[in-house]
Amino acid sequence: MTERAYSIEQANAALPELGELLPAIREERQVVLRAGERIKEMVASDGGGHEGTEYWNALRALREHIERLAELGILLRDPEIGLVDFPGELEGRPVYLCWKLGEDRVAHWHDLESGFAGRRPLP
Repeated sequence: MTERAYSIEQANAALPELGELLPAIREERQVVLRAGERIKEMVASDGGGHEGTEYWNALRALREHIERLAELGILLRDPEIGLVDFPGELEGRPVYLCWKLGEDRVAHWHDLESGFAGRRPLP
């Protein structure tokens, strides 16, 4: 578990930034995957032309966004659905506060081992 522990209020306060970061991560990831396939198919001597530039730009932006999440101590679990975990504490034990893009607030948690399948509503 990371060093930072989020309260529910702190996790909720991070949602506006996550609402911008997570869609960007999803799109950049898709660009990297699509461009990577086109470049592989082309095996162009110029590094893939436009696709190569698009690939490297998206890869750079993706890295920056993921590094930002790491700085915040937020764990990206699924970039496609925008699923993240905030290290937190509940009733004196370490847990993950769980949030998915599109949800209004952080309203779920799970223990450190169970993951999304063990997600439960916050008390």
